[in-house]
This record gives sequence, structure tokens and C-alpha cells, in this order.
Amino acid sequence: MGDLFLDAIFADNLALSFFLGMCTYLAVSKQVSTAVGLGLAVIVVQGATVPLNALIWHGLLAPGAWAWAGLPDVDLSFLRIVAFIGVIAAFVQVLEMVLERHVPTLYRALGIFLPLITVNCAILGGSLFMVERRLDLTGSVVWGLGSGIGWALAICAFAAIRERLAYADMPKGLQGLGSAFIVTGLMSLGFSAFGGLTP
Repeated sequence: MGDLFLDAIFADNLALSFFLGMCTYLAVSKQVSTAVGLGLAVIVVQGATVPLNALIWHGLLAPGAWAWAGLPDVDLSFLRIVAFIGVIAAFVQVLEMVLERHVPTLYRALGIFLPLITVNCAILGGSLFMVERRLDLTGSVVWGLGSGIGWALAICAFAAIRERLAYADMPKGLQGLGSAFIVTGLMSLGFSAFGGLTP
């Protein structure tokens, strides 16, 4: 399980290996404080929804999941995206209400990007990769937390670099998104190097 956790953070980083959730990654990474808040929200959402979706997958949707009811040929796997998005949307709605009530500063700082976690492809990708890798409940907990931490680590590091780049003497054509894309590519190369470290 330790290898799965480290793979989820580094080698299989959802942001820097699969480039999932890039719209939010680029938009919310201008300040470290906002990136940390969104990163924590992603960790919470991934850590909760991947195991919940694993329970739904194994208990209701996977081929043969209804064998206990005498229906071994029932295959509801075609409903996985709809079911997973429903779980994610419900959980993000609850998280949004909690943040609005208890951490209003972070709630206002995240703005529209908090509800957009619902349709963030990194969040859905975590659950879909759980199915693809045939993870059990324990594995899905490890994968959910690891993938959330990996995405949060990527956006926080990226935000720190972008804050420093604001004071850099850079050619006019590379300022803004140009430098952001270059930094993202270099970070991706760095994170992909971790793939060779696991046995």
C-alpha cells in the first residue's frame, strides 16, 4: 500500500502526469494561500469520494455485484460516471456549506472554483482510475488520499513558483500563461522522474 500511496502522489500525479484538473490548476495558483485552501479541499474530496465510489462500484455497479440477490449476470458498469459524479456533487455541496459557515474567508477566496471541484476532471479521474486499477476498499482509501495530496502538492508548488515569477525579469511574450505552461512542463518532467523509484 505504501507504493500505491507514493505512486499516487508522485509518479501518477493527476495534475502533472495525466494533466487532469488543469483549468483549476492554472486559475487558482496565483497565490499560495488560495492554492493551499483548494489543495486541502481536493484532499478532503478525493479522500472521501474515492472510497465511497469504491463501495458503490463493488456493491452495485461492477459485473456480478448483484450475485448475492440471485442476479449474477447484471452489469451496471455503464452507470459508473453518472453515479460517481452524483457522489462527488453531493459531497462538494456539503463541503461548500461547511466552508461557508466555518471558514468564510477561504470560501470567498476560492469563489467559483469551489463548486467547480464537482466537475474537476481530477476528482472524477481519481474514482475512474480506482476502477481501472481494480482497487479494493483499502486500496481506494490509499489511492484517494494519495491522489488528493499529489494534486495539492502540485498546485501549491506551482503557486509558490508563480509568486516568485511575478518579480522575475522575463521577456514580455513569456509573462503570464506562457511562463505558467513552461513551469508546468518542467514540473511534470520532475514528477515523472519519480516513476523509476518504485520497485
